[in-house]
Formats: sequence, structure tokens, C-alpha cells
Amino acid sequence: MSLKYFFEPKGIAIVGASREKEKPGRVIFEILLENRRRGLLKADLYPVNPRAQEILGVKCYKSIQEISGEVDLAIIVVPARIVPHIIEDAGVKGVKGVIIISAGFSEIGNKELEEEVKARAKKYGIRILGPNCIGVLSPWSGIDTIFLPFYKELSSGKKVVNLPRPKPGYVALLSQSGAVGTAAIDYMSGEGIGLSAFVSYGNKADIDEPELLDYFLKDPKTRVILMYVESIDDGRRFLDIASKVTLRKPIIALKAGRTKAGSKAAASHTAAVTGVDEVYSAAFRKAGIVRANDIEELFDFAKVLVMQPPSRGNRVGIITDGGGAGVMATDMAEIMGLNVPELVGETRDRLEELREKGFFPEFSIMENPVDLTGSVTSEMFIKATKILLESDEVDIVVVLALHQVPGIPDPPDLARKIGSLAYSYTKPIIAVDTGWSEAAILEREEFDKNMVPSYPIPERAIKAAWALHSYGKYLRDRGVYEKYIQHFIKFRKEWRKRACGKEM
Repeated sequence: MSLKYFFEPKGIAIVGASREKEKPGRVIFEILLENRRRGLLKADLYPVNPRAQEILGVKCYKSIQEISGEVDLAIIVVPARIVPHIIEDAGVKGVKGVIIISAGFSEIGNKELEEEVKARAKKYGIRILGPNCIGVLSPWSGIDTIFLPFYKELSSGKKVVNLPRPKPGYVALLSQSGAVGTAAIDYMSGEGIGLSAFVSYGNKADIDEPELLDYFLKDPKTRVILMYVESIDDGRRFLDIASKVTLRKPIIALKAGRTKAGSKAAASHTAAVTGVDEVYSAAFRKAGIVRANDIEELFDFAKVLVMQPPSRGNRVGIITDGGGAGVMATDMAEIMGLNVPELVGETRDRLEELREKGFFPEFSIMENPVDLTGSVTSEMFIKATKILLESDEVDIVVVLALHQVPGIPDPPDLARKIGSLAYSYTKPIIAVDTGWSEAAILEREEFDKNMVPSYPIPERAIKAAWALHSYGKYLRDRGVYEKYIQHFIKFRKEWRKRACGKEM
């Protein structure tokens, strides 16, 4: 059975909608109502609260069964002991899926109550997301069950953004932890990474990772799948579906509970049995899953794998206007098992010929890293980038376009021109501009807008290059690399058309 009604429902019952502003049921209903008023959400909304006549001007119902309209999704935000009764009501009404926000089940040892909820849902064919979760966020459809408000008002009276939602995009995020998930959403919004959908599945009493992976494999708006996991219960089933997904879409996983202390914490959090970490690492490699070690890597890898094609090899070509930055990038490349080869063939000849003609500074270095020095101009960066993109000596190009030098008068314009150049090639390119000045931020934003993933320090860019190499090697070993590249080219055209409003 498809899980589409969790992401694109026709009618939603919010069971536990409240008149009190601080209650989760009120926050969820208010956000959904606002999304509907803005035209983002198409579903009809039905607040359910036996002690209220109306909430926010909308008629309130005493139970799900009283609703005359179609309800295919119910969001349950009531005390755990009442949930079995709500499931019964939902079953009689013909609800297809429920998101159980409520906690108080197996994560605190109350396994009997969770089993009762599962049994009642199974009787009516209802699918469960949760319990002990925050549910679903889909910027494309307007579904948003996260009970954390957009804004908070400080004691000073100032209204500040509390949890911004990411823009619509192509990265799906699956998280066993609601808290990690919301922190990740905040991070994605700040980094400008678009979201296809976020799913928090908590105790996974019913719907689990393999089923979600299968759904997003078929979802046309999802290009990359991120996972925060504390445990995987059915390892064989998970590996079977993950191995199919990774032939078409990258999966990046952050596995928690790597240490003995972390495993103990996970067990008290979502009743997770985390297992031996080395087993997970081996399983992830076998299934082609790229493993991230922390939140930063999770999203750095997502950014590069959604914006750029995986590489054909591990050879990195570095262009820089700062020697120290080039050294840092080279060091990290060696640490990550990548190769920074000295340029010796036609590529070197082309670069040195331009230096001899005075196009590049006479004291620039053409070995790799290609150091154009502080006398660089935007035109030099563009020409050197083109030469490395056309070179058969490197597989990935990393451009350290540090904006501070006088020869780059318009950093965003440089980023835009390099992005336009890179569009003609299937060789991956990554950019770096270090700093948090307005110029640095604008340059990185323009790189990202043009599908050249950018990072504030060289080390993060090189780790992203490793992710491209790791996933590319997996695709090549399975004979599907060229097919993946063709799909990526089509996706890139769609991205550019949507971002720029025209075909480019």
C-alpha cells in the first residue's frame, strides 16, 4: 500500500487540537491552517476536541466519526492511554494512516500499550507513523505536523524566528529522533538546502526505514535520501531495499549509538537496540550507503550529491588563490584517500602556455594545486577551471575562490560564471570561499544557486569530494554509472529551469 496519504492527504483530522496556544495540538493545527490559507495545503482540516466548539474559527468535532467529509490521515496528539480508543474511531471512519505524536509507549517500557495500538490499527488496515515522533513535513504539499512554532516572542517583545522550514527541494530526511530531525531542519534552512520531505518515525511500531526508502525511491521530487538512525530491526530487509535505492539515488546515513554509552542512551530514547557499529559500517558499504560521521558531514554530503554527479575516479584538481588553502585541501585529500596528482601532460602545457603569454601571473604555480596567487583575476579563475574540467588528469575540480583579493571585484558574478561553465560538463566541481563577510556569503549563495556546492573551509569541500568518489565507485562497480549520469543531466536541466525561470 502506498504511503502517499501521509504526504498528500485529502482530509486531515487533528485529534487533540487545543485552544491553548502552547499545546502541541494547537501549534500543529495552526500551522496547517495557515498553510491552507496560503494555498500550500490542499487538504481539508478537521480539529477534534470533545471540549471545544471551535478552534481558530474552525468548527471542532467531538470525535473522528462525527466528521462527514473524507479523512485519510489523522494526527494524534492525546495522552498515550487514550490512543487505542482514537485508533478504533479512526478505523470505523475509514482513516488510512495515523501519525501518533504522543509519547509514553515502548520508549518508557510500556510495550503492552504499543502492541494494543498496533493490533487495533491492523484490524482496520490503518498504517502507523510513530508513536513518539513529530511526523511529517513536506514543503511541496504543505503538510507540516511539527509542533514547534515558526516564531517565539522574547521577554523584550522582539519576535524571532524559532524553527524556519526549508524551501521545497530534492533531499528527503528520515529521522528516528524528532529532536535531531528538527535541529537538522533548522540546519538545512540555514544552509539553503531544499527539502522534498522530512519524516520522523520514532518508535516505528509499524512503518520503518525499508518502507520509507521504498516510498522515496519512487518519489520524483527526491534525489538524495538522508537518514538518522539509532537501530535497524530487520537488517536483511533494510539491505535489500537500500541496495535497490542506491543504484538510482544516494543514501547518506548518520548512525548514532556507535559507543557503549551512546547505545545505552539510544535504548532509553526510542527503545532502540543499536547493535555493533562495525556491522553497520560493513552493511552500509555493501549497500552503497555513504556514511556520515556527524550532522555537518550529513548535510555537506547531501549538498554535493544533489548538486553534482558522482565522480569517475579519485583524482582531485585544486585551483586556489591562496597557497595555504591549497595545502590544507591537499592534506585533507590524502587523509580521505583521494589523490592530488601533479599535472604533467596536456593540462600542464595549457596552463604554462597561458602563464608564458602573461595571462596568469609569472610566479603562479601549475603543478596541482594550481596556485594563481593573490594577483588572480576572475578571468584567470574561469580559464583555469575550464582547463581542469576538460583535463583527463583529474576527476573532481575543487575551486578555492577566496574572494578577498582585489582581482575579484564581484564575487557573486565569478560564482555565477563558473556555475554556467560547469553546466556544460559532467565532471563534478566544488567551490570554497572562506569567511562570513557579506561578500563571502553572497559568493557561496551564488555558487549553490548554480548547482556548484560551496563550503566555507577547504576541509569540508574535500570531504564532500570523497562522498562523490565513494558513491561513484559504487555505481561503477555495479555497471550503472553511465545510466545514473544520464538521469542526473535531465535533473540538472530541470533544476536550472526552475531556479532561473528558463532553459540554460
